[in-house]
Amino acid sequence: MSRIVITGGAGRLGRSLVAGLTARGHEIVSFDLDVSDASELEGVAQIAIDLTDATATADALAASHADALIHLAAIAVPFSAPEDVILRVNSGLAVSVMGGAVRAGIRRIVAASSPTVLGYGADGWVPDRFPLDERTPPKPSNAYALSKLVIEQSISMLHRQTGDDVRYAAFRPCYVIAPEEWDGAPTQQGHTVQERLDDPALSAPALFNYVDARDVAGFADTLLAALPHTPNAETYFVGADDALARQPLADLVPQFFPDTEDVAAVLTGTSPAFSNAKAAELLGWHPTYGWRDQLQIARKEQPA
Repeated sequence: MSRIVITGGAGRLGRSLVAGLTARGHEIVSFDLDVSDASELEGVAQIAIDLTDATATADALAASHADALIHLAAIAVPFSAPEDVILRVNSGLAVSVMGGAVRAGIRRIVAASSPTVLGYGADGWVPDRFPLDERTPPKPSNAYALSKLVIEQSISMLHRQTGDDVRYAAFRPCYVIAPEEWDGAPTQQGHTVQERLDDPALSAPALFNYVDARDVAGFADTLLAALPHTPNAETYFVGADDALARQPLADLVPQFFPDTEDVAAVLTGTSPAFSNAKAAELLGWHPTYGWRDQLQIARKEQPA
């Protein structure tokens, strides 16, 4: 069992990580701007804190007596604030929180990045190959994506400072679907999962990627256990084994991303555009939730 600080623990993904890691026997401390009454946080220690205050953050991390940190706190949606604000806040949080964790003596530090670092929202974007993976060159095309790349680079910077005395990792979760969203609750962009399947244009901006939030919790648990024994300061894609699409991606991707016919041709059926093979190879992690099973379960549980 570990004592884990989760920043942004009251957010969409944060609540699922708190619930999933608590169920696996870990002791969780949630750091967020406000204390939440969400059911997933019942019985969890919550600290209301402005994480942009580096001194207060370092003091709170030291007082937490945690042995691991998962940093999620950020402005979580591209273009939801002015570009300069997103870059300043998210980048500043990375240095404040992870630097504070190092000073507090926390020896396992994990931070959430994003697949958007690859720049697939930009006009004229054509990757060198599919599926996309950790070797695909980052080409961020907005401040949110750039701030997530800064998070990854901050991990590299801290690793250079501390060496292997501290173990680090970044992960890029695909489009997160919380458990209640299979039942029809709106996703982060305001559409239901069913609507994203019925209209491919809704899922196309995310390249049809997704991951169940419970799988992210399972990944985090696996990663924290593996950190002392795996290569340090690695980055991992965390996604489902299929795409959030009914049609083959070899047909869908070129419809929304011109000039990608040749590189998309290798995508067979609804195999995803993003590979989770590195997490499988280095960590032994595999996702367990898929949209077909989850929607079928949701339909069966609906009242007649």
